[in-house]
Amino acid sequence: MVRIRLARAGTKKAPFYRIVVADQRAARGGRFLESIGTFDPRRGEGVITIKNDRLAFWQGRGAQVTETVAAVLKKQAKAAAAAAATV
Repeated sequence: MVRIRLARAGTKKAPFYRIVVADQRAARGGRFLESIGTFDPRRGEGVITIKNDRLAFWQGRGAQVTETVAAVLKKQAKAAAAAAATV
């Protein structure tokens, strides 16, 4: 099964995550099919960049989003809505 999940990068006590599409049996920081975004939790509310077209593509192919990535995406959508409301 294919999952959309976080792959840890960065150094000790300075985490940085890639949002990747990977087989569920692969190691957390191991082999992945495609990198579709990043998440930096150390910068304010957490800086999130994601390729929405690739996210939709992989979800259309049956990839399941993990709970953690779903929470990150929900946080991004909430921040985007707040930014749009202030404009």
